[in-house]
Amino acid sequence: MRLYGKYLSIHIRSMMQYKASFFLTAVGQFLTSFNVFLGVFFLFQRFHSVAGFTYQEVLLCFGIMLLEFSIAEAFARGFDTFPTMLANGEFDRILVRPRNEIFQVLASKVEFTRIGRVLQAVVMFVYGISASQVEWDFLKVLTVVFMLLGGSLVFTGIFLIYAAVSFFTLEGLEFMNVLTDGAREYGKYPVSVYGKRVLQFTTFVVPYALIQYYPLLYLLGRSENPLYIFLPLMAGVFLLPCWLLWRLGVRHYKSTGS
Repeated sequence: MRLYGKYLSIHIRSMMQYKASFFLTAVGQFLTSFNVFLGVFFLFQRFHSVAGFTYQEVLLCFGIMLLEFSIAEAFARGFDTFPTMLANGEFDRILVRPRNEIFQVLASKVEFTRIGRVLQAVVMFVYGISASQVEWDFLKVLTVVFMLLGGSLVFTGIFLIYAAVSFFTLEGLEFMNVLTDGAREYGKYPVSVYGKRVLQFTTFVVPYALIQYYPLLYLLGRSENPLYIFLPLMAGVFLLPCWLLWRLGVRHYKSTGS
């Protein structure tokens, strides 16, 4: 952790060399996610609910999902740019260093400019909390904490898959954006609104529903199943197959020779 802290310090000092650029990029991230919020707002100007979920409940859902994604994107950005590391031979240097290669890739890039998205998510989350009439207690606060933790792990796992696939394709596959940016977009609504098949896919394949839909039902008082509190932590098991695919990719990797 001390070494990772040094990496963070380096990234912060680097970005502070161009304060105006950092500020404008963060504002741009805020406005980008704000446009998505406007889409939700205008939809509910015409319809009072979507699949039984009100505007305030959807904002609570979207705020949590956007927080999960923004945290993962900020700290797992190194996986997103990993194909460039392979192309320029930088991964060769990583392999000869006495540190875990996943740690080095993670620490290679940290996007603090994502604070704009985090701020937008916090605003929607706070409004959703105040307007959704959730009766908060310790277990529901714990549920939110688990949702943020489990969601960050799931999105980090997807970024890890994106990087691992690059060992075999040499370039990142754009269809993976369906599982990252796409999930951020359709995750603004509880996944049950997209139908039974999508709910099954997001429960048993890529566990979005475990970090969003089921714990949300518990938060809103639509289910009293205590298992829903811990489902986001169970979703963290998704990291295991992601890591195994990464290890397969590392064994498959051949040096560029440069």
